[in-house]
Amino acid sequence: MLPRSARDFGSAQYWERFFQQRGPRAFEWYGGYLELCAALHKYVRPRDKVLVVGCGNSELSEQMYDVGYQDIVNVDISEVVINQMRERNAHRRPKMSYLQMDMLQMDFQDGQFQVVLDKGTLDAILVDEEEATLERVDRMFAEISRVLQVGGRYLCISLAQAHVVKKAVGCFSREGWMVRIHQVSGGEDGAAKRKFVLPVFVYVMTKFKKIPGSVLQILEICTEEQDKPVRVESTEQLVEAVKERQLYALLRSQLNKNPSASHVSLDLCGADTGKPRYTLHVVDSPSVKASRNNHFAIFIIPQGRETEWLFGTEAGRKQLAASASFRRLITVALHRDQHYEGMEGIQAELSGKVMELAPPGLPSQQQVPFLSVGGDIGVRTIQHRDTSAMSGEYLIEDVKGDNMCYFRRLIFLSNRNVVQSEARLLSSAAP
Repeated sequence: MLPRSARDFGSAQYWERFFQQRGPRAFEWYGGYLELCAALHKYVRPRDKVLVVGCGNSELSEQMYDVGYQDIVNVDISEVVINQMRERNAHRRPKMSYLQMDMLQMDFQDGQFQVVLDKGTLDAILVDEEEATLERVDRMFAEISRVLQVGGRYLCISLAQAHVVKKAVGCFSREGWMVRIHQVSGGEDGAAKRKFVLPVFVYVMTKFKKIPGSVLQILEICTEEQDKPVRVESTEQLVEAVKERQLYALLRSQLNKNPSASHVSLDLCGADTGKPRYTLHVVDSPSVKASRNNHFAIFIIPQGRETEWLFGTEAGRKQLAASASFRRLITVALHRDQHYEGMEGIQAELSGKVMELAPPGLPSQQQVPFLSVGGDIGVRTIQHRDTSAMSGEYLIEDVKGDNMCYFRRLIFLSNRNVVQSEARLLSSAAP
């Protein structure tokens, strides 16, 4: 039932054939109510009048109705699916309506709804960036804007391809709307049911009155592990933030499908600064014989020692993983100019994120050890920082090495993982 080309997703004839062949079985784009309810409940109030565009035969409206959202109007271009849904809901959900209608030219009054809900419809229409496609999307957005009250929300559930995010965010932010993108926290079960690994996002576009001459844009992203949204300065930054989440999901999928895949590394950035805080390297050792307690461990590299061969090279990390006798070891390097609250603070901060990178088949309730050298996070003290006309920014730092030895290093930040020069520090002689 797949179309011959992606453009057929915008064709009424294609959807008539699709729903005739599929019959009454629900077809869910991008997950069901349980995966989406956290975002929906945050932005849709039970008393809101809700318009669902491109409803198809999804059960989402029905499930929302059953938990108290009863003022729902559903529209779709397919007469077949509208007749199916009317018959299915006529007696069980009498207050909910289904209307055959082209959402590019709707019959509703201006400002009739508090919420417009779109699950996959924008993605189905915006399949490319051809002029005709973009014109259709502009008409769709214009109609959504027209039927929404000021203060109303357009909730668009999407896979957030870069061209889709850029178009949607750009159009609404230019009109003075507040734009926030939520990553849906569907959990592993939800991801398995969707049969694809890319995360689902919800664009929340809140309609404000456009102020003539104003250039203020309110753009935010809220990832699944964050309680508060993070403000960004431009559409390009928002697109990049979404792309990072997608690449992370692909990386996790790669690790799950092929635990002995090539060496993987990533930076974890601070939510408040956006600057790298930890660098993680995932090292698998398939040759290590599996036992109950050697599936997975985390190794915290003491500050200042990340450039040593054992921690700073792929070969060294492989040797470290093999000697530690864990089938998967994640090494964690701590960054300069970041404050850390000791080993316990680091463990608390990293526990949730590193468990997302656990190997498949890790026993439930398995205790995952945090390892280090000497039991502490090391010492790194920056003594001087300056800029050279020839080599750029540099710094001089003191670090603690093995056996309580201290070293003074020169580091050029253009190549921060290389020690330019190093001298061992000796205690001053007694008089």
